[in-house]
Amino acid sequence: MSALINFSLDVAALPKEKFVSAANGKVYINLTMSVNDETRYGNNTSIYVSQTQEEREAKKQRSYVGNGKVVWNDQKIVNAEKEVQEAVQEHPKEEAADLPF
Repeated sequence: MSALINFSLDVAALPKEKFVSAANGKVYINLTMSVNDETRYGNNTSIYVSQTQEEREAKKQRSYVGNGKVVWNDQKIVNAEKEVQEAVQEHPKEEAADLPF
């Protein structure tokens, strides 16, 4: 573990149009947390609703929903790397005629 961050989130500020329904029936929202080198009002992190590339290029204002502070770190924070997913091959279903019943 590289860091512990405590933060408060204003759930009323979460834009419902940004909610994403997953295949498992759960509902998610993509958030981004930025960690700053400076502390303001006892906090050094900001949480906002993630933006698409188009929204960033259009300079759309961020929707801030919370803030927090780093309470511990080991000075070794690393970037997460994208995991490569292996292609899943579907096996053809065996014919029902092969069953003994």
